[in-house]
Amino acid sequence: MTKGTLNILQLYPKEMNIYGDWGNVLVLKQRLTWHGYTANILEHSAGDDFPDDVDLIIGGGGQDSGQLVIQQDLQAIAPRLRELAEDGLPMLVICGLYQLFGKFFKTHDGTIIPGIGILDLETHGTNERLIGNVVADSEEFGEIHGYENHSGQTHLGAGVRALGTVTKGAGNNSQDGHEGARHLNVVASYLHGSLLPKNPAIADFLLRKAAERKFGSFEPADLDDSLADLARRHAGARPR
Repeated sequence: MTKGTLNILQLYPKEMNIYGDWGNVLVLKQRLTWHGYTANILEHSAGDDFPDDVDLIIGGGGQDSGQLVIQQDLQAIAPRLRELAEDGLPMLVICGLYQLFGKFFKTHDGTIIPGIGILDLETHGTNERLIGNVVADSEEFGEIHGYENHSGQTHLGAGVRALGTVTKGAGNNSQDGHEGARHLNVVASYLHGSLLPKNPAIADFLLRKAAERKFGSFEPADLDDSLADLARRHAGARPR
């Protein structure tokens, strides 16, 4: 007997999935199964009708050209995304979609790609590429591990808080030591790898918030995360 079904929607799986961010969807699906629930995986591509029944949203990274391809469609579904975010629906957005969930992304050549304003932040393209292993400390999720590769530098506004404080690597930019952003149940990060296999606390946060929003409660199983712990130890020991 399943404890219930959650609908997990991946945004733009072709255009915004160049760093293996599909792995985040696979982790959520598998962990949900281990917890005794059923995952129904949905996809939204440019031009599609937005699904009526969504419980959790995932978005990945892409090149500037990919951001331009999805720009018009993202603006079209932005009111629905903002409504869902304010209603507490959990979302995870990585790199390119992290940038576009903010106010705007100004590319290195001066092109302005408007964001959808869910997150109070802005991103500017630079000549500096931030690349390598990252470790960040988070009050809610403990130590976060991942890998960054971006030249856009993101600066947080007053209406959003950082996901974590960097102890290795750069994070959002080369100045303030912040990595990622948090607003309501929206989690945003520059970290690939994919992010969730080495950070099960974030995965279970998203699942818990989705289940509580839909069913009123979340009934987790006692999972063995020893392999994830081993991966975290190895990742933490690697050089920048």
